[in-house]
Amino acid sequence: MKLLAIEAQQFASYYLPRYQQVEEYGGNLHLLHGVGDPDFWPSPRYRVAGSAKIDDIIAAAADWHAEQRFDGVLTFSESSVMTVALVAEALRLPGIGLDAARNSRNKLLMRQAHERGGVPHPRFRFTADLSSALDAATEFGYPVVLKPTMGTASNFVFRVDNPQELAMRFRDASEGIERMLAYVLEPEGVDLGPHGLLVESFLDGHEHLFEAVVWDDEVFIGSAVDRATVEGKNFDDDVHVAPTSLTGEQLEEIRQIVADAAVAQGLHRSVLHAEIRFHQGKPHLVEIAARPGGGGLDMVARVTAGYCPVRGSMDVARGVRPQVSHYQPTGVYMMGTCLICEPGELEYVSVPAEVSESDKTLLARITARPGALIRRPPDGNNILGFLVVTGASAAEVKQTLEDYAAKIEVKLVGRPATITDTPWSEARRLAL
Repeated sequence: MKLLAIEAQQFASYYLPRYQQVEEYGGNLHLLHGVGDPDFWPSPRYRVAGSAKIDDIIAAAADWHAEQRFDGVLTFSESSVMTVALVAEALRLPGIGLDAARNSRNKLLMRQAHERGGVPHPRFRFTADLSSALDAATEFGYPVVLKPTMGTASNFVFRVDNPQELAMRFRDASEGIERMLAYVLEPEGVDLGPHGLLVESFLDGHEHLFEAVVWDDEVFIGSAVDRATVEGKNFDDDVHVAPTSLTGEQLEEIRQIVADAAVAQGLHRSVLHAEIRFHQGKPHLVEIAARPGGGGLDMVARVTAGYCPVRGSMDVARGVRPQVSHYQPTGVYMMGTCLICEPGELEYVSVPAEVSESDKTLLARITARPGALIRRPPDGNNILGFLVVTGASAAEVKQTLEDYAAKIEVKLVGRPATITDTPWSEARRLAL
């Protein structure tokens, strides 16, 4: 199968492992960057349009399609979901359509779709200024959540407990979202929907992540993961555990919520990454993305639930029903974390072989490069990379993750070397 992958603007090498997996699964992957580095992918299966303008990207894709006759077009990038929807339409290939893509990218439009579809969700209000944000928070009752309409990875997402905090965080977020990478990497010339800040009512319970497929409006949950982060004022999406603690009855209720939400967003044939949070004992929808989850969630799904979101994306892109059934854990236990450190300029991250080459390590990947500016809340939410381990019990994987995280050395420019933060406790970096 010949597939065209697209990023409107290249996000460093973040998606390179996904592209390599497509090839491992039998895909003949061609990669188009609107703006990108030369020689990123093997020639002649790589092209750079030289522009982030949507018309230029579509024209480059159409010219290439005339030569190659692609079977499908896909993306793993949240910032390119709308780009791929427009390219698929222009090339007359399977796709979700621009309206569904926009509803699945813009959090305000997503919330409005959920409201129309009767899907349980937090109360929300788009706030053009601090005054309207304060009014919404007073109406909903503190704590509330402040979040961008075009965000990803919990960037500039804050729990706010009082008006003073809201004033401070509204200022931080209003400034930060203009340089937020997920927004900056969007294509030019596409109506993205409202760009700004939402105030939402706080959901007080536990959170779960799902890799799923909707096919002709029927939803299959392929993978379920529990979010085990100890939360503070920020929503660091950093610790995940599998298999899920949810009951069969809860999973079926969630499956129906996801199905209703997908239809409300206009998604009828798509891979899905869904996030559910409980409130007063009942599941509520946080969001649904029309792409697989990031980080190592694709590997986690394969190992702990027997479902592959990358294969699912390949099938959906060419109009073939993915091989997915309802969630069935394999018996493998997993715990994974985003690796984090203090803010500053990164000098290096060192992962010893006893971690990277361990048979217990599913993923030990550093995504931040030397020289990168690491921003931490309230200025941003950059991470160093990912560490995911597996084992035969929940206790085993927790201990392994803690032990391995403590072996990863981090050096910021002008500061002593430290270790990465232990993810479920207070930051406790030790000078080496």
